[in-house]
Amino acid sequence: MRTPTRTRTRTRLACGLGAALLGAAAVLTAPGSAFGADLLVNGGFEAAGTPAGWSCSGGLGSVVTSPVHGGTRALAGAATASDNAKCTQSVAVRPNTTYTLSAWVRGSYVYLGVTGGPSTWTTSAGAWSRLTVTFTTGASQTTAEVYLNGWYGQGTYHADDVLLEGPGGSADTQAPTVPTGLTATGKTSTSASLAWTASTDDVGVTGYDVYQGATKVATAAGTSTTVTGLTPATSYTFTVRAHDLAGNTSAASAGVSVTTDNGTTPAGFKQAAPYLYLGWGNPPSATTVMNATGAKWFTMAFILSSGGCNPAWDGQRPLAGGADQSTIASIRAAGGDVVPSIGGWQGNKLGPNCATPEALAGAYQKVIDAYGLKAIDVDIENTDEFENAAVQDRILGALKIVKQNNPGLRTILTFGTSTTGPTSWGNRLIEQARALDAGIDVFTIMPFDFGNASTDMYASTVSATEGLKAKLKSAFGWDDATAYAHIGISGMNGISDTQETTTVQNWTDIRNWANSHHIARLAFWSVNRDRGCPGGGLQESCSGIAQSDWQFTSLTAGFTG
Repeated sequence: MRTPTRTRTRTRLACGLGAALLGAAAVLTAPGSAFGADLLVNGGFEAAGTPAGWSCSGGLGSVVTSPVHGGTRALAGAATASDNAKCTQSVAVRPNTTYTLSAWVRGSYVYLGVTGGPSTWTTSAGAWSRLTVTFTTGASQTTAEVYLNGWYGQGTYHADDVLLEGPGGSADTQAPTVPTGLTATGKTSTSASLAWTASTDDVGVTGYDVYQGATKVATAAGTSTTVTGLTPATSYTFTVRAHDLAGNTSAASAGVSVTTDNGTTPAGFKQAAPYLYLGWGNPPSATTVMNATGAKWFTMAFILSSGGCNPAWDGQRPLAGGADQSTIASIRAAGGDVVPSIGGWQGNKLGPNCATPEALAGAYQKVIDAYGLKAIDVDIENTDEFENAAVQDRILGALKIVKQNNPGLRTILTFGTSTTGPTSWGNRLIEQARALDAGIDVFTIMPFDFGNASTDMYASTVSATEGLKAKLKSAFGWDDATAYAHIGISGMNGISDTQETTTVQNWTDIRNWANSHHIARLAFWSVNRDRGCPGGGLQESCSGIAQSDWQFTSLTAGFTG
């Protein structure tokens, strides 16, 4: 009903792989006893965002929260047909000294080694397996480069808890100076952003550890970080310590106290925004509909990929200079506004095409900048985005970034549901939004296409929304009112894809229920279809039922939250 899905190809393992691997042998061992200091920076990949301390070819290395071996994050190397996603780190070492390098890995053909020295690999590790390699430095060697990589065309590998064990680059026993100037630079209901002044050290500071009481809660390569996973409306005190190459750690800094926000959606964010689509369905004049109904907001659909990580309307129409931009200008001139919908059921989407959360955030930013937006919606559906853990996390990470970079921007997620609430994939999306501290303002469900033409659409919509409320309460620790304030409903007027019928009376009752429970958003698919054609079945330009033109839009305009 939207845009056709493109066929994708899969690269197979080249026949020459076996020859390339001759002479190597996988070493899968139990953990050995450590000696000396762990010399790597961010070997557990606990620093949020990019894999700090590591350099990954093609920008193909990213930090993920699932799967992990230890802690809360791990490395994902997205090997392609032309790039093995090699991630390296240079470390100061002593001459004529033996070191042990180890890592926990998952995936097909994962390599661990030392540039110019020995390496090891595993052919196929479906579960976490430990690779270990031992090497001795040369007579005048003072640095070593360690690396991880996958193999061409074998897909994403994962690595975690990488250790380089041995004496540091010098016989250093001096700890770094104590970090000063620890301050809170921002907060949400579940996070606190901190910054401090850099420490000094005789051989160089390699990172910082943030503590809440006696518990280490974050690691940073630089002088700022964001602590996530906090509880709303709760006071925390943080300190920070510096560490150096030899494993020396400074004393704790002076503490800073932060009280997290209470978790409610900011007052005034109530959005009645039915979908308007310029791609088909005899699109009506937006201002004509506004004048007839009192509607102020529209959800404009759909932003897709025009190739790679580049946004365009339907993947074809440019952000600037086309019908979509002129329509947005006319809506704003009439006193309204828009929220673009990014994604949808079909088409070449940005989520799978942008390799990292940072790249995807950059694509979202192009849309935000093109129109000076107050809100964006990601309609996350189908197996390429919704039922894909890596893409779910990428979208959440990108929304977190754009929210941090655009103060006041509201972020909306729209996804399918069962009649009783979120599906397992919906539950995962909500749980990951909490775990990643993505700061999503509104979780919008689409309570239609349940698969049964006799479904009571009012009762099922209420039941699905109550199920969403229960999940938000359990995931975020919110009360009923706060959970409702983070909920949206996006229905389908008239006849749905699976022959359900949402009548004018059903939508009136849904709107009234939404107002009485003070949810954040009400939408439907679509204004193009908001015209009567009784007995017409599923149509692009009418609802398939008896109604007056723009009747569902007029009812939606009466949503006040």
